[in-house]
Amino acid sequence: MLSSVTAPPLATTVWFNSPAFTLENMRGKVVVLGTFQMLCPGCVSTGLPQLQRVYDGFDRKQVIVVGLHTVFEHHAAMTPVALAAFLHEYRISFPVAVDEPSPDTNVPVTMARYEFQGTPSLALIDKMGKLRLKRFGHEPDLQLGAAIARLILEDAVSLEDARRGGA
Repeated sequence: MLSSVTAPPLATTVWFNSPAFTLENMRGKVVVLGTFQMLCPGCVSTGLPQLQRVYDGFDRKQVIVVGLHTVFEHHAAMTPVALAAFLHEYRISFPVAVDEPSPDTNVPVTMARYEFQGTPSLALIDKMGKLRLKRFGHEPDLQLGAAIARLILEDAVSLEDARRGGA
């Protein structure tokens, strides 16, 4: 896990399956942020299905999943209209946002802020908004689930320690 550096804010243009929100709005929850592109074979075969499993498998009061469509190539083909159809066809039900295009480069704003190397990429943000894990490529399900569970329990253990110290 990474050191506790505050996670950069998301820069998004369009949201699907959810009203727009910020990471600040998600304080108190573990955030699983996964980047993808519609035309990325690894995203379609491993990244998006894994995000859907996390979304379906964890309590949404504790864990929020966000898919971030980070278009850095084939811009003309990967429009929000095409993305809406893609999300419907692949039955993606978790919140998905479109990463804001950069005025200076082909790399979108949030992708650059997190220094993601490509898609799929994954970030875990703890309940205090700290970036705790960042990976390029596929993270095995058991390792990801264990990392999420540690972040959920970490806060619970800290709260319990604080209660005991205050009693």
